[in-house]
Amino acid sequence: MRIFAILTALFVTGACSTNNCFPQARKLVWADEFNGSGLPDSSKWGYDTGGHGWGNNELQYYTQGRKENARVEDGMLVIEARKEAIGGQSYSSARLVTKNKGDWKYGKIEVRAKLPQGRGMWPAIWMLPTDWKYGDWPGSGEIDIMEFVGYSPDTVYGTVHTELFNHVKGTQRSKGLFMPDQGKEFHVYAIEWTEKEIRFLIDGHQYHSFENNLQGPGAWPFDQRFHLLLNIAVGGNWGGKNGVDDSIFPQQMLIDYVRVYQ
Repeated sequence: MRIFAILTALFVTGACSTNNCFPQARKLVWADEFNGSGLPDSSKWGYDTGGHGWGNNELQYYTQGRKENARVEDGMLVIEARKEAIGGQSYSSARLVTKNKGDWKYGKIEVRAKLPQGRGMWPAIWMLPTDWKYGDWPGSGEIDIMEFVGYSPDTVYGTVHTELFNHVKGTQRSKGLFMPDQGKEFHVYAIEWTEKEIRFLIDGHQYHSFENNLQGPGAWPFDQRFHLLLNIAVGGNWGGKNGVDDSIFPQQMLIDYVRVYQ
């Protein structure tokens, strides 16, 4: 794994969208390079736990402080989904969160990761509001930096959800990118987020954007603090659309680093 102490210096974005230039220089304000071994750093990561379906009829039970499901080794964070009976569910996994340990309003969020594979996998790198100022989901917003479903193994997605734009209404603002090697190679999944726009990038290349249309929080609740989540879901309304292949387990999402610039 590469060490990037130099990244405390200025980070140059050097790019403009069609109607908005992003800041040309940002500083690294939060990072985890996943050096060492054992459980994830508790000063940076907490856990969402339980097996109640998470609003999507998911099949996993999210554990806490269990190395079988989340650990740091060989310079990586390993999130592992396993086929095992636990907590009344048939699968175990982990959902790590930075809430109240890393919360940001605007900036660049960057995660280098390699994704799990197989029918029934639903890994995600995403963000939720810390303070829920505009009410329950989807009113306060959701930013999906990366989602992948195993039955569609050549595509990853970037999406936002708001009160006006969400998958319940079929109005979510989403775009997929064809990536046939993403289960075999590491890629850098990122957003650049300002008060005017959220840009979605993979390996530094923009493939999707969502602009603030100035119509209020129903369309743009992204003027508040958000935190990061990393998880593997099993099954669910989307990930389990074509069932779950039990022969694929265990499956891992490997995260090389997480970096946040402002």
